[in-house]
Amino acid sequence: MAQKSGISEGRADHKVPGGKLIRVHVWHRNGVVDKVRFYGDFFMHPEEAVEELEESLKGRDVSETARLIRSFFENVEIVGATAEDFIHALSLAIKKEIS
Repeated sequence: MAQKSGISEGRADHKVPGGKLIRVHVWHRNGVVDKVRFYGDFFMHPEEAVEELEESLKGRDVSETARLIRSFFENVEIVGATAEDFIHALSLAIKKEIS
């Protein structure tokens, strides 16, 4: 994890058992998400939902992200992964367990 100007940057890959790859790149400062990007070979419907998820996490305390991700996936279809997989990937990237 790199740190510059008080901003911590983390990256992680999470291979879902029997499923898809979730890659995450996150920037955060003082426990607050500045920016997050999810990549991988997962499928969401609607397709633009991944950008909506990323936007919904901006400016939020890291401790809120698991709840927000779970809530987000109540209305979005995903193939080959679950909300918990996204939470795990983000936890790996920020080097902190979120639940």
